[in-house]
Amino acid sequence: MSSIAVFPATFDPITNGHVAVAERAARLFDRLVIGVYAHAGSSNKQPLFSDDERVSLVRASIAHVANASVRAFDSLAVEFARTEGAQAIVRGLRVADDFEFERQMAMMNRHLAPEIETLLLISDPAHAFVSASIVREVALMGGDVRGLVPPPVAAALVAKVHEISLAGRAVRAPMI
Repeated sequence: MSSIAVFPATFDPITNGHVAVAERAARLFDRLVIGVYAHAGSSNKQPLFSDDERVSLVRASIAHVANASVRAFDSLAVEFARTEGAQAIVRGLRVADDFEFERQMAMMNRHLAPEIETLLLISDPAHAFVSASIVREVALMGGDVRGLVPPPVAAALVAKVHEISLAGRAVRAPMI
């Protein structure tokens, strides 16, 4: 039996920190399925990138990880893990605040699916300050996102900011 893990997140956008977690998780399991949460707009926040754009950007960003694949999902993470035949859900921890949220989610996941473990991987210090929401804000305010996201994502952010500005919303062109 091969070991399988899922790494579910919104990835709006995928950051270098996400990529580092995926690379590390892929070394621990025979197969890693990166789950891009679809319909992220159903929560309180509206995603910058569409479901299809996020899946495409994640695929481009982890193409070098041979045993990783990418799928969109719109269910509970434990249901996604079951669908993929996974034994584990992988999550990254950047800062102390992440721990409490992830601990609560892990306990709920254990309640819903006791057969599926949650593994929390501590972020590399170089990525600990980076979050997708901060990257979005920096890009929308015209800041430099190089070094925070993979090159395809940086280019997509520039294009998205341009698209938003053409729609009449006040934004500044990001530096890349």
